[in-house]
Formats: sequence, structure tokens, C-alpha cells
Amino acid sequence: MSSVEHIVGGKLILANPWGLLLLLLIPLGYYFLRKFRAPTMIYTVTSRFGDAWKRSFRVTLWRAVPHLWAIALALFSFAAARPRAGNEFQKIYTEGIDIVVTLDISSSMLAMDFKPNRIEAAKKEAAQFIAGRENDRIGLVIFASKAFPQCPLTIDHRMVLQLLKQVKVGLIEDGTAIGDAIVTAANRLRRSKAKSKVIILLTDGRNNTGRVDPVTAANAAAALGIKIYSIGMGTLGKAPYPVQDAFGRTRYVPMDVQIDEQTLKQVAEVSGGEYFRATDSEKLHKIYQQIDRMEKTKIEVKKFKRYRELYAIPLFLGFLFMSMAIFFEYVVVRPIP
Repeated sequence: MSSVEHIVGGKLILANPWGLLLLLLIPLGYYFLRKFRAPTMIYTVTSRFGDAWKRSFRVTLWRAVPHLWAIALALFSFAAARPRAGNEFQKIYTEGIDIVVTLDISSSMLAMDFKPNRIEAAKKEAAQFIAGRENDRIGLVIFASKAFPQCPLTIDHRMVLQLLKQVKVGLIEDGTAIGDAIVTAANRLRRSKAKSKVIILLTDGRNNTGRVDPVTAANAAAALGIKIYSIGMGTLGKAPYPVQDAFGRTRYVPMDVQIDEQTLKQVAEVSGGEYFRATDSEKLHKIYQQIDRMEKTKIEVKKFKRYRELYAIPLFLGFLFMSMAIFFEYVVVRPIP
């Protein structure tokens, strides 16, 4: 089981929003000031008669005093509401699944009963499947006459997808070594400690080369706790296959679809998996969706929050504006009754 902790988001919250009711005192204060605070003459502490511009400046300060009190009260109200900077954290515990996608890249995968052809359709659906398995380790094995581990098990799905893009027919000498492919994929999973270990085996033919029989390989995989989902890819009957004539021109000839469904069913059955037949791109897409639903990763999410109290800031500013109001009214200027 692995765990990942991350911040979901930071936000400002009020622990005591009732404190904002103090804001109601501000319009009430303005009302009583207008009603009971009569206009007066202003003089300074040091001189009763100053220049006109000095009197005007002090009158402005005297008129600003109520606004300073209002600002101070608003800040005290905000402080009473106890603002907090909160971050919500999530700790995600996962019981991941280790999956090895195993693709046939023999020449028959160039058949065009899938759009644009079998190999590209298989790569497209495999890529979508891989992208959706965020919490699982994915590996990639390709095979024709031999099997080759294209990518080790990894949580770095970008790397897997990049290596999957590079897969093409012709990388390995032609043939279909299904048994060797299962052995190679099982070796990728042999030391895995995941709660579930899965091989997705896709082929469009029958085992015609290699050192290991497919059913024997599947039994060995089952002994390691590995489940195999086998997919037979190809339409029913014949499929158009590209060939080059003597002049280098490409033409398409019908080719018999030869899938050893009996062997693929046995491979799946002995390992506790399931066999699927994909006769077109839509069915292949649905098969991957079905496998995705059957092999769900267990995810447990725990949430907790951390706060930083911020009330001291508006409280300090409130005292600052209150002090300015008192200083302006009782020191800089004084109303004469």
C-alpha cells in the first residue's frame, strides 16, 4: 500500500462569522453623529487663530475622524470573526495493481479490418487504458517471433505512452510467440508486491514459434498469482492486408483471420482471467473498458485541515485607526462647545 499527500486548496475562512454583526454599529454611528454632532469652530492646541489654509486642513481632519472610527470598527469586527488561512490536505492510500500490456506486433497486425489498421487501433486503445490507470504501475511487452520488454513496470505513465508510440510492426522478426510473450510479461510481475497482478495479452494469430507453449506459460503465471486477460483481435472471415507488388506499389489482398481462440481461452481460464474477441475498433474499446471496471484499484482518501489564525492583523490595524481618530480629535483639533 502506498500513500500520497497533497494540498487540495488554500482559502480564507471565518471561524466566528457572528463577529461581523459589529458592522451594524457603523451606519448607526453615522446616524447619531449627523443628528447630535453640531458644526463647530476649530482651533489648535498651540494657536487659536491660524491661517485660512491651516484652518481648512484641520477642518478636513476633524471631518475625517468619524470615518477613522468606522474603519477601526470594521477592522475590530473582522478580527472578532476570527479570520483563518486554511489548507485542506488529502492523504490518499492506494492498493495499486501492476499491469503489463502485451502487444502482438507481427506483420498480420497491419491488416485493415480496424481503422487505420490493427496495430494502430490496438495502440490507441491501450494508450487510453493506460492514461486512465493513474494509481497503477504499468509495463509494456511487445512480441512477434520473440518477446521483448519495451517498458518496465512504472508509475510514470508518460514514459509508457511515449514508448508505446514508438511500437510498430517490423521491430522484431516476424512470427507469433504467444507463450514467450506470457513468460516475458510474467517475469516483469514476478517480484511485484501488488495486491493484483495482471497481463493484458492482445494477439491476432496463433502460436507458431517460441520456446514455451502458451498454456504452460499461463499455468506458470497463475502460480505467481498473475491473472491474464487475453484478447483475440480480428474480424470474422477475411481481412484486407497490404502487400507490395513487383513494382513497389501497395495493393490490398484478402487474408484469412486465424485466431487460436481455444488456446487464448485456456490461457485466460487457467490464470483466473477472461478471454475477449474484438472484431472491430468499437468492440476493442469496450473490452478495455470492461477490463478497467473489473480491475479497480482500491483508493482510500483521508482529509484533514490546518489553519493559521489571522485575527491579530485586523486587530492591530483597528487599534491603529482608533489611535489616529483619538489623536486627530483631541490633540490636533478640538471642537469648541
